[in-house]
Amino acid sequence: MTVPLLELESLKKFYPTGTGQLHAVDGVDLKIAPGESLGLVGESGCGKSTLVRVLARLIDATGGAIRIDGQSIGEIPARRFGTNPHRRRIQVVFQDPTDSLNPQFSIFDSIADPLRRLGGKKSRAEVTEAVYEAARITHLPVELLSRYPHQLSGGQKARVGIARAIILRPELLILDEPTSALDVSVQVVILQLLGQLRKTLGMSYLFVSHDLNVVKLICDRVAVMYLGRIIECAPVDQIFTRPAHPYTKALLSAIPGASVEGRIRLNGEPRSPIDPDPNVCRFYGRCPMGQELCAREAPPLVEIGAHAAACHFRLDQEEVLA
Repeated sequence: MTVPLLELESLKKFYPTGTGQLHAVDGVDLKIAPGESLGLVGESGCGKSTLVRVLARLIDATGGAIRIDGQSIGEIPARRFGTNPHRRRIQVVFQDPTDSLNPQFSIFDSIADPLRRLGGKKSRAEVTEAVYEAARITHLPVELLSRYPHQLSGGQKARVGIARAIILRPELLILDEPTSALDVSVQVVILQLLGQLRKTLGMSYLFVSHDLNVVKLICDRVAVMYLGRIIECAPVDQIFTRPAHPYTKALLSAIPGASVEGRIRLNGEPRSPIDPDPNVCRFYGRCPMGQELCAREAPPLVEIGAHAAACHFRLDQEEVLA
């Protein structure tokens, strides 16, 4: 059996509040295979960004395990992970290319910085060659390398962020809504570039996005997150043609261009993420299919074939799964 490139097991991240613990990430299990692109979707506040920070080892988890190629990295404190050899295996392309670039660094130095920190002892010529290669494969004109971030367009800065992330040839690239701050025309170009790089460099992607149409284009599988938990995970074609969870179906009905008649309106308020009752389905109270069982027994994430869903009354099954 092939060892997953990345495996998350019962991953948790809680934040203390004045009234209890906020369960931002609550028992997430995920796997990403070598060369696979996994999309992570869900509404704002569901825990996607927190999951990315924990996975990238920017913050420490409250509990659970993070393994890369079977090797545990979750126990390494975040403050020390920046100098750990595993750091180069996981790189992040951040949402805002402007805020993620040091305004005092030239573009050359921004791209070279990870290599200087984590690439071992490199001569100036080796660093220069690697930066020029990263610029070439991200289609970034070399004449821009002497400029500073404020002198570049949004699309050019996005390419710099990607070039900086891939210069170490990571095995996993975390893409945290990398095109959301760009014009639509530029988004298409950047998405095409990401598709090319995945084939060329053989990287795996964790692609975080609100845009389900983008996820459909670039991902092999999709994981749907709701209030800190993964409530559905399946190949992209199954998610879009035969969703198993009512929340996923509601998300798909809200895609721009979808039939207005088929739009699913979710009534009620989301449940509080502060010390949520572990015996109640997180979607209960908004779910159009909610029943008494959902209020007394939280459904586990059950996998049937390649399609996992956390629902007692799966839309893709005729029988009730208890």
